[in-house]
Amino acid sequence: MLNILYQDDYLASVDKPAGVLTHRSGIDAMETRFVLQMLRDQIGQPVWPVHRLDKGTSGVLLFALSAEVARQLGQAFEAGEGLRKTYHAIVRGWPPEQGEIDHPLRRLDDDARATRQAVQPALTRYRRLACYELPVPHGPFSGTRTALVALQPLTGRRHQLRWHMKHIAHPIIGDATHGKGPLNRALAPLLGQQRLWLHASALSLTHPITGAPLHLEAPTEAEWNTWQRWQVG
Repeated sequence: MLNILYQDDYLASVDKPAGVLTHRSGIDAMETRFVLQMLRDQIGQPVWPVHRLDKGTSGVLLFALSAEVARQLGQAFEAGEGLRKTYHAIVRGWPPEQGEIDHPLRRLDDDARATRQAVQPALTRYRRLACYELPVPHGPFSGTRTALVALQPLTGRRHQLRWHMKHIAHPIIGDATHGKGPLNRALAPLLGQQRLWLHASALSLTHPITGAPLHLEAPTEAEWNTWQRWQVG
């Protein structure tokens, strides 16, 4: 059963588990569990996704309870207007304490990750929260440096955070597409699992019907506490 963070006559928000698709997708045709279907069955009414989180990403996920509300909010998410999204991630290396990534991205369609359209502006702010050093050899080094970062996407491009962290040479741990496969596999036994270490922690927006401010939060799962044993500084 999903953890429902918020529900009214127009919206419903859940804490999405890692490893579950937001909705049916040709990218993972063999998957049988979808948050959309699970929420629909749980609350007994149709729901429309306002945005999506990657299968491996956990955290705040928002649905509309009508197609019209979904359309309004979908446009806002695409433009990044009136929204504040905060994510937490574990990345390779120790990035600067804070920074801004201004790097345009190409838009990908749902059917073919290789089908590319025009580039779009994409902007992400980040802040380093903690540094870790794990006892796992990496390249010429005897240990592996990683860091906990807070990420704020100011635009809503698909896979924006994963692309941007790769762009600055600090890919997200567990990212099978944009990260480092050998490193991900080396860390998995120590961590006790292999997952994408990306979590949608908070979402703030203006309610599309009432106009009231709405703030949704989902704390990181208990497994994130594992990293603290290797914190340095």
